[in-house]
Amino acid sequence: MKPASTTPVSENSVTSAPASFEAALAELENIVQSMEGGKLSLEDSLAAYQRGAVLLKFCQTALAVAEQKIQVLEAGELRDFPTAEA
Repeated sequence: MKPASTTPVSENSVTSAPASFEAALAELENIVQSMEGGKLSLEDSLAAYQRGAVLLKFCQTALAVAEQKIQVLEAGELRDFPTAEA
């Protein structure tokens, strides 16, 4: 008999896309906390690692798209955002 899973990652959700960048980041943080806790089985750890890799790629892609949009908005020149002090 297989013990109950303590990971927030289900087998069906390993490859599903998150709803948003913020949701992906929050889920990734939860996975890291679960894995750092050291209470996951080997199987659950592997599933969590796989899900984390999917979430990381999703976040990296979202950030790259955002950077491209900024470059277009700034006529191809990436500039620093003004700070409150400026």
